[in-house]
Parts: sequence; C-alpha cells; structure tokens
Amino acid sequence: MPDPREARLRLLRSGNIGPVTYRQLTARFGSAEEAIEALPMLAARGGGRAPRIADADAVRREIATVEKLGAQYLFLGDADYPAMLAETESAPPALILRGEVALLARSCVAMVGARNASAAACRFARQLALGLADSGVTVVSGLARGIDTAAHIGSIEGGTVGVIASGIDIGFPPENRDLQERVATEGLLLAEQPPGTEPLARFFPSRNRIIAGLALGTVVVEAAPRSGSLITARLAAEAGREVMAVPGSPLDPRAQGCNLLIREGATLVQSVDDILEAIRPIDARVVRSPASGWDGPPPEDASDTERRAIAGLLGPVPVAVDELIRQSGLAPPAVQTVLLELELGGRLERHAGGRVSLR
Repeated sequence: MPDPREARLRLLRSGNIGPVTYRQLTARFGSAEEAIEALPMLAARGGGRAPRIADADAVRREIATVEKLGAQYLFLGDADYPAMLAETESAPPALILRGEVALLARSCVAMVGARNASAAACRFARQLALGLADSGVTVVSGLARGIDTAAHIGSIEGGTVGVIASGIDIGFPPENRDLQERVATEGLLLAEQPPGTEPLARFFPSRNRIIAGLALGTVVVEAAPRSGSLITARLAAEAGREVMAVPGSPLDPRAQGCNLLIREGATLVQSVDDILEAIRPIDARVVRSPASGWDGPPPEDASDTERRAIAGLLGPVPVAVDELIRQSGLAPPAVQTVLLELELGGRLERHAGGRVSLR
C-alpha cells in the first residue's frame, strides 16, 4: 500500500508550491496525487513553464532520513496538528518534529527578543518563562541567542517548544546545539525545512510566522526598532493574537522596539500575571480541533477574460487579494484560480497579510 506521506511531500517539495498554493490545490483536486497531475496544465494557463515536480525517490529518501533521526511528520489536518497554527493563512502543510507532541495541545505563548540582550533582560525572560511553564503554558521560541535561549532554559522543565529555521538535524547557532538537543528530548523541536537544510536568511521569516502562529500571544523582551522580533510581533497581530512587550529604558537602544510596540497598543508586561490575563480572552474562544486544509471556496476554472482582468490589476506593488476581488467584480473562486495559475507559472509572489504581486 502506498505511503500517503509520499504524495503530500512530493507536492509540497515541488517548485512554486507554497503553503497557500498547497492548500488550494488539495482543496480543488481532492488529493495530492491529482494536484500533481494538474500542475503542468495550471502553470501553462498562468503563462509560465511547468514547475519542477519533486522526485519520488528523493521524497522516499527524505522520509527514511526523518525516521532515522527519530523524528516524525505532522501534516495539516492530522489530529495532533496545533489548532492555533492551522488557523493561520500560511500554516505549514507539513512539520517535522522531535519530542513531546502533547505540548502543542496546551495554551502556548511565544517569547522573542534581542540576540545581544542585556543580562537583566535575559534574567527577566527566564523568570517569565518559568512562571508560564509552572502555570501550564507552553513557551515557544526560536532557539536563537539571547532572549530565545533564556526563554527555553526557563521553561524547559515545564514545557518548551523550539522552532528552527534549518533542518531538524542542524544545530544553530553552534553554541546552542546542546540546548537544541535538550529541547528535542525534554520538550519539542519543530522544523519546516527538510533534513540537511542549512539555516539560510530567507528561512527565518518563515520560522517566525510559525512561532507567532502557534501562540495565543507573543511577548517581546528587548528589541531594536528593526529587529526580527518585531516582525514576529507583527505576524502575531495579523493573526489576531495578543502582542505584549516588556518596557525598558529609553536610553537603551535594545528597548526602543518594545517601547514602540507599547506606544502602538501592545500590552505592557511586568509579570507572568500580566501575560496570563492578556491571553485569557483568546484562550477562551479557541476551538481545539484539527483543521482541514483550505478554508475558503475551492478554486474553480476561470475564463481567459477573467485571467486578463486579474492580470491587468496586478503589478510589482503587493495588493490584498480581497481588493482584487472587489475591483475585478469576479467571484472569489475565479480570482483564486487565476492567482494559483500565475504562481505555478512563476509569475506571482505571495506576501504576508494576504497580499500578492507580480514578480
């Protein structure tokens, strides 16, 4: 009997296939196998070449490597897939993990901050993480230097999840390899990239959206104004989650990002109780059940006239898909189809917040 993971991974590892595209394709065609067969036709309609389709043998080797590493796959729609992450637009179709999956079923709070954090901020982050874990909350972070490290150390005995930008077998940064292994054995380690993938810069924003997506809220402890931690906070806000920040001295550049978040409406955090109070309304409305895939109308065939209309509204500046639907006057399934075809043809790029642009 064929391994059902193979077709899903072949589709996901094929060219021009992102999380949104994957979900739309499986919603339209009913299975990964049927979607793979349709890729050349859809790409041709989008005016591009057929995307590279992942080799079946390569996918089998990946599965064997994951199993050899003592890891496992978690697919969108599986019973253990975290409900909070499944709610997000760009939920990963597949995660690779090592450790205690049950930690994802608990309420989660993300904690992020400066890599070059002050000693005082690291100490406070450890205290917050310990308090959250003692309260039954899972602490999620990215295993980076500074605040991430402090958050994992503080919560590791009570429940921590580390999300990495590399393959599940790559330790990064080097000084955190032992901590990463400890998270994998005592907590939970998550990766979206296949084994052997080095932590390239482009993978970190993807990692950040998983951190934000898993959590009821994100706490920022020290962050410069252009910090990647602020990107995580923005992603949390876009997903309808709570954004929290620890205030700091206006004389310390590492506190400017947190103070800016507070000025813009983030919840000021001075204790664990502040965090628990802030996430309580979100936690109360969460329905903890497995999500399927695409939650919008399945894409359907579009006419040549509709394709031209949508293409004419697109340009290099990102625009919201909802705006395209309004301006074109076309049905959402038709608009989604045209965007899907353009993306498979290599002509469309998707951005955060449901926006798209031409490449």
